[in-house]
Amino acid sequence: MTDHEKTGYIFNIQHFSLHDGPGIRTNVFLKGCPLRCRWCCNPESHALLPEAAFDKSKCILCGACSLGAKEPAVRFEHGEKVIDRTALHANGERLALVCPTGAISLYGEQKSVGEILDEAERDAAFYSRGGGGITLSGGEPLFQAEFATAILREAKRRHIRTAIETCGHVPWETLREAAEHLDYVLYDIKSLNSVSHKEQTGVGNEQILENFRLLCEHFPALPKLVRTPVIPEFNEHEALEIKAFAESFPNVTFQALSYHTFGVKKYAMLGKTYTGYIKNTN
Repeated sequence: MTDHEKTGYIFNIQHFSLHDGPGIRTNVFLKGCPLRCRWCCNPESHALLPEAAFDKSKCILCGACSLGAKEPAVRFEHGEKVIDRTALHANGERLALVCPTGAISLYGEQKSVGEILDEAERDAAFYSRGGGGITLSGGEPLFQAEFATAILREAKRRHIRTAIETCGHVPWETLREAAEHLDYVLYDIKSLNSVSHKEQTGVGNEQILENFRLLCEHFPALPKLVRTPVIPEFNEHEALEIKAFAESFPNVTFQALSYHTFGVKKYAMLGKTYTGYIKNTN
């Protein structure tokens, strides 16, 4: 199978992005992630396969989702709209198609490398200014290592500049192979303390920091931007320390990202609980 034909799972393609690499970017968001950051704004990225979501504010209880089913996927109980999550996940693709209001939607779809690059090439006229191109994000794009690397290789064949946003929690050989086809790296370092890193993300930081060192050692000319989301009650006291660590390596810059809760609604839509920091406004 050629790179052009390889397939994987994505949950969004964002055009004309200005914040995920140099110039104007086409961001491709891949499904799957080995981390479970408490503040993650993309819970739909966690699982590899597509997931169905329910937005009760859009539901008009029309009954379309119950046609042909033994039990309705949505029912009215004690003055509330209640979703049957088992029915939703078992029939998510069909239910998303029949729902007339978009109350039921599907996060994720299978795409080929060729389909993704064909769509990215529609933005090619904008790439020349500021060194724009395609950025792979997620989730963790290297969670689907073969698929992600095939996208990068095919992009280079089409003379499209490439970038990746990675958490670094992948085997070194996976990151090394991807780096061979990259023009820019956005590298997330959330904490230098492995204990608190594991408490907040589900994994320690040893592999992440070691991969960063190896990346700087083996690819010194590759521009790298270390990005740190500054999270209250977690790493806000570490930002300057992380900056000093990152900039001790050549060809590395640092960016602190402001904390936000834009993704909270998506947790409820997926039947998940948001466990990140929410400021008490009382």
